[in-house]
Amino acid sequence: MTTTEGRQPVTAHTPATRVLVLNSGSSSVKYQLLEMRDGSRLAAGLVERIGEETSRLVHTPLAEGLGGKRERTGRIDDHAAALEAVAEELARDGLGLDSPDLAAIGHRVVHGGLKFSEPTVVDDAVLKEIERLVPVAPLHNPANLTGIRTARELRPDLPQVAVFDTAFHTTMPEHAARYAIDTATADAHRIRRYGFHGTSHAYVSRKTAELLGKDPSEVNVIVLHLGNGASASAVEGGRCVDTSMGLTPLEGLVMGTRSGDIDPAVTFHLKRVAGMSVDEIDELLNKKSGLVGLCGDNDMREIRRRVDEGDERAALAFDIYIHRLKKYIGAYTAVLGRVDAVVFTAGVGENAAPVREAAVAGLESLGLAVDAERNTVRSDEPRIISPESARTVVAVVPTDEELEIARQTFALVGEDRTVDA
Repeated sequence: MTTTEGRQPVTAHTPATRVLVLNSGSSSVKYQLLEMRDGSRLAAGLVERIGEETSRLVHTPLAEGLGGKRERTGRIDDHAAALEAVAEELARDGLGLDSPDLAAIGHRVVHGGLKFSEPTVVDDAVLKEIERLVPVAPLHNPANLTGIRTARELRPDLPQVAVFDTAFHTTMPEHAARYAIDTATADAHRIRRYGFHGTSHAYVSRKTAELLGKDPSEVNVIVLHLGNGASASAVEGGRCVDTSMGLTPLEGLVMGTRSGDIDPAVTFHLKRVAGMSVDEIDELLNKKSGLVGLCGDNDMREIRRRVDEGDERAALAFDIYIHRLKKYIGAYTAVLGRVDAVVFTAGVGENAAPVREAAVAGLESLGLAVDAERNTVRSDEPRIISPESARTVVAVVPTDEELEIARQTFALVGEDRTVDA
């Protein structure tokens, strides 16, 4: 791999203060390079459609003095080739993977089971355990493993750190994490509620405490992570005590293409009466349900446009989406007992003012309200959107999963990474 272009001179015991964050999907790699001294981004990009003739890499230098966005198209055979291409683009900006400033590579891993409750330096044993969890995360963990293995081959000398989506939720008490099914069967097949979007819930709950001027240990927060995938969490004093997703990301809120909560007997009914196979039911509930199943759209902007034009299907889909949100806000208020803030985040949560307004409407008895003017403000900064008189704060806190992964990675290995001249 030729990534020496732009190498910076090394002085004795130069601290390595940069982290490359990789999020490897089945046919894509998202990446960001961050400087951990100030949390700034030096570069970001996406490789998509890996293995196809129409592969595309979009690279955006973000450090001052570097050029603008660059794009390359053409077949990229596999993840190894994708990361080679990423390394080349970074090297063009003087930020190559062989830079002495690079302290570690942090990897998003969706499922860590119960074993991984903290960020973990990857070795062969860790890889085996992530692979053992593939049956409970068949769409995600294999791709995450591919990214880690490829990065290890490219930089075998560099710490590779796995940061798990499920880790933040491992603090759930057993009465919240257990399903009410036969214990022996559940234990034999690792059936329990794991939760997902953990890096987002961890980041947002901590930033909410900062917004309130308090320590996380003093604050109870309901976090609503609303994107195409959506999840809620009840965070008590900085620790997750309940979350809406379960064994898989299918449970919980209505999502873009996922049904969320549903009577389990629906699956038996579809098999017995409709003659659908297990795979067909899986595809129905994960890819053809939720908002897209209800009204044909999973883009909240388009749904709201249709609602405003009087479209009844879109209006019903929106109402079902909001009804589920209200149920979880109410349920998690009961779980926490005292709620200091209800916080919206992710694509829909951060940008869809009508969703925030509707989700809180009618919950005044819980101390919740939204100020119409504050709610319509667009900003990249954390902000309170409830009126001063509200008993419970309603806020919008933009999530930053990449920064959270980088921070956890650097906290684990960064202080030990120096380069001798």
